[in-house]
Amino acid sequence: MGRGNRLKSDSLFMGIVVGVIIPVIVFGILYGVGQVLDFYSGQTEVLKYKTIGLVSIFSNMLGLRYYLVKLKYDKTGRGILMITFVFALIYFGFYL
Repeated sequence: MGRGNRLKSDSLFMGIVVGVIIPVIVFGILYGVGQVLDFYSGQTEVLKYKTIGLVSIFSNMLGLRYYLVKLKYDKTGRGILMITFVFALIYFGFYL
């Protein structure tokens, strides 16, 4: 199986992996942007952790749509949805 085909496998494990990787990458990007904005604006916390976390969790919807609608991979979509709910529960447990 080639590298490009690994992301196109219909399995629950693949959905969990994709569901973890997407928010981590988005969180890193938004955190970096927030640090740059903090530096240049002179303010602290232009982008709050709560906002970055929520947007990162929401970013899983892009992967979910891609795997469910475009590729029709139900198992992978379920894995992404499952990990998204776990992240959402952790988020609300942390900030409520």
